[in-house]
Amino acid sequence: MADETHRHIRQLRAQAHKLAADAEHAANAAERTRLQDRAQQLESDSDQESMMAAGDIYPAQ
Repeated sequence: MADETHRHIRQLRAQAHKLAADAEHAANAAERTRLQDRAQQLESDSDQESMMAAGDIYPAQ
């Protein structure tokens, strides 16, 4: 189970990194903002899962 969790966290971070890179190249300001927001949400999700996997039962606020 821990391996699955770590793999999922890595996937979330990889997706966030890709979206952030895509945002840098987006020509449309609205699309850039949407991609940046989604990347930030995925980073936050990965941080939260990482903390929970480390034994912190309460998600970050």
